[in-house]
Amino acid sequence: MKLDIEELFELETSLHKKEIRNSPAAVAALLADDFTEFGSSGRIYDKPAIIELLRNEAVAPDQKVTVENFAVRELSPTIALVTYLSSKSTLRSSIWRLSKSRWQMIFHQGTRISQ
Repeated sequence: MKLDIEELFELETSLHKKEIRNSPAAVAALLADDFTEFGSSGRIYDKPAIIELLRNEAVAPDQKVTVENFAVRELSPTIALVTYLSSKSTLRSSIWRLSKSRWQMIFHQGTRISQ
């Protein structure tokens, strides 16, 4: 399957939306079972921890996260690295894996940048 940058942009940024973040089923579909996150807080999360954390997260419905410098690098035919700067002054990187014709995130890291 050809790398689709627009699809990866939509998948990545869907995780910024309240209706997705607060939906355990939606988050579970986007994250691989072996998902790991290195949070900007320094904590390490697995898939069940992220699902629980986001389920109860208070996000204003009109809160928008801007995405700048979105880039995708193909690491293999089934692995892609996504990087960007979010509006919260955080550098973000995610690794997505294509399995059974769908992309799932296997790794995410947020790194705050100093102002």
